Formats: sequence, C-alpha cells, structure tokens
Amino acid sequence: MKRKNLTKSEFQVMEHLWNMPAGGGFIGEILADYPDPKPAYTTLATFLKILATKGFVKSRLVGKMLWYTPLLTREEYIEQFLIHVKDTFFSGSFSSLVSFFAHRENLGEDEINEILSIIDKK
Repeated sequence: MKRKNLTKSEFQVMEHLWNMPAGGGFIGEILADYPDPKPAYTTLATFLKILATKGFVKSRLVGKMLWYTPLLTREEYIEQFLIHVKDTFFSGSFSSLVSFFAHRENLGEDEINEILSIIDKK
C-alpha cells in the first residue's frame, strides 16, 4: 500500500503511538505521553482520524473508546520515506543520494571508515 508522507505533526503523533508499551493506546494514554504543553484532546483525535484515513493507524472500539494501533513500524515508515526521497530527488540513484550527503556533511575519518565497512559487508 502506497501511503502519503506524514506531516511533521502527524509524525510526532506516530512517534508517541510507536512508543506506547502496549503497541497502541487510547487517546488519553497517547496524550499522557506528550510533554507539556500537551495538544488538546480534540486536536489529537483529529490527527488520529487523519492518520487512519491515510492508512497509518487503525482503530477498534473497546468499550466506548477507540484503541489506536500503528499499521507500520517506525523503521518501515523511514524506509518508505527514504525510498521516496531517493526516487523523487535522485532519480532512484542511491549513489547520488549518498554523494549528496557526503559532500554536504563534515564527515570525520571514523564515520567514513564506518560507512565503508558497512558497504564492504554488503
């Protein structure tokens, strides 16, 4: 399933949902995970509804409340997002993507050796 990218606020909601110990939660539990100032209950409810429409979360009725669970892991989202970036901005070329960041980052010798080691293992 091809999903749209998350906005910054949607990603923040997902981060809290991914961190829930039970693998999901009720709005009140997700809200409790936020630092102060917390968003309004209705704001969080709206974001969860949007995330459900976009295919990132599902909800099920437990008693009179909705229980929300993510439909993909944080790692799965990051992978999809980075593939989108590679395909959109670098014509699908991984080497162009790496080259872009290598030229813009001030990489130390240890970081370069670590990257080369990862490539050698592949």
